[in-house]
Amino acid sequence: MSRSVGAYTADPCPRCLVEQVRPGRRLSAAGRDAVGYLCARCGHAWSRPVEDDLEVDDVVRADLDDRTLYGTVRQVDGERVQVRGTGGGSLVWVERWRVVLY
Repeated sequence: MSRSVGAYTADPCPRCLVEQVRPGRRLSAAGRDAVGYLCARCGHAWSRPVEDDLEVDDVVRADLDDRTLYGTVRQVDGERVQVRGTGGGSLVWVERWRVVLY
C-alpha cells in the first residue's frame, strides 16, 4: 500500500517493504519500455511496464518531479498524456512513462 509523504506518494520496496518516494527512470529493453526503481535502503532494483493501454477517463497517478498528481486522463497523444487533477484542477501534460493506471 502506498502512502503520502508531503506532495509525493511513497511506495514500498518489494524486498524490504520500506516505503520511500522513488521517482523512477525510463528504461528500454528488447523493444519494451519500462520504469526502473531502486531501493536506497537494500539496493533492490525492479521495474514496471509503461502503461500502453491508457484511455480517456482512466483514473491515474502521475509521478512528477515536484509532486504526485492524481486525476483522470483527458487526452492521449503518443508518448504524452493529459491529466486533469482531482477536484477539477488544471490540465497537465505528462510523459506516458510517469503515469500509473489505477
